[in-house]
Amino acid sequence: MPDNKKTMNVKAEAIGTSKATDAGLLTLAVLLVVAGVAAYYLLPQLASSWRTLIVVGGIVAGCAVAWFTAPGRGLRDFLRETQFEMRKVVWPTRQETLQTSLVVVIVTVAIALVLGLIDIILKTVILDWLLKL
Repeated sequence: MPDNKKTMNVKAEAIGTSKATDAGLLTLAVLLVVAGVAAYYLLPQLASSWRTLIVVGGIVAGCAVAWFTAPGRGLRDFLRETQFEMRKVVWPTRQETLQTSLVVVIVTVAIALVLGLIDIILKTVILDWLLKL
């Protein structure tokens, strides 16, 4: 009997771009980012704020172009599913968070004291007793 149920993870076949087109778009995205960074160094006469905006613009343009490739679609799907899963998370209450943080601090201090004590004992044994023989 065929399974006609639709599940959350079933994806509709996407009409996408070819691998060559994706490679071209990703190359263009990298070139846009590189151009933004290169413009930062090649245009020293501009104010620093303008040069920084050019770099940010190159990064934004590169990300925008990469967004329409197969890896970009994969990232969009991943982010969408992550957002869906985050709705299922049961977050701890303020009291639970404070209690857990207190336990972490106490254990950290206790381990630091134990390691410090071991260090003092080993220093005393090695430097004061063994090297004086």
